Amino acid sequence: MKKTAIIALTLLLFTGRAAMAQDEEVGLLSKFGFGGGFNAIWLMPDLGDLNKMMPDAGIDNFSNSGFMGYGGSGYVYLMVIDNLRIGGIGYSGTTARTGFKDGFNKEADYSLGLGGVTLEYTLPFVESIGVSVGGIIGVGSSSITIYQNKGAFNWGDIWNEASDPAKNTQNISRKLTNTFFTVAPTLNVDIPISRLASFRVGGGYIFSFGENWKGDNSIQVNGVPSSLKGNSFFIQTGIFIGFISY
Repeated sequence: MKKTAIIALTLLLFTGRAAMAQDEEVGLLSKFGFGGGFNAIWLMPDLGDLNKMMPDAGIDNFSNSGFMGYGGSGYVYLMVIDNLRIGGIGYSGTTARTGFKDGFNKEADYSLGLGGVTLEYTLPFVESIGVSVGGIIGVGSSSITIYQNKGAFNWGDIWNEASDPAKNTQNISRKLTNTFFTVAPTLNVDIPISRLASFRVGGGYIFSFGENWKGDNSIQVNGVPSSLKGNSFFIQTGIFIGFISY
């Protein structure tokens, strides 16, 4: 009986120790993870003031519903602070409209993009998926490009336009660019596909700070409407590959 009790006590201690070790391992895994991959971004800036200029130029208006952008992002858990992860993101998108007026082919392009550091806190009380609140801190840029031409170019005519204003053929190419700092609060949901992959869907809003529009060879551009500086809602989706743990 004594021998049996000793064996039973030994087995109990061993089982308890194994359970504690397993709990410690799970606790460690819950604080560690990383991932990165491809993002598709739907950008929704306010282009109302730009559309006011388009009819007179003979160009169709931009859509009010937004346009697609592409990029990549990634993250790693800091581990020193539970559920906090740091990473990076970068993306850009362009939308274009064309037209024809007075014998000229017309086109206007609008581009928006940013790159920055991401900080996210994964809500610990949500199980099975990762729900994270956070933000992006970085630098962005928006640009407007306008073209006007009559078909194919001739090498000599291009240089004649540059050397003699009287020979100007009314071909136009103008690019206006604004670079700004940005803070973008975000809400993202990561749905595990397996231990090595997850699907992300989320969104946020880009707050831009600073307007410094430059044209062509960095010439100052004045009078650009403030609504075009780069503020925008966005929706993102993507596939992340890494070590997925929530």
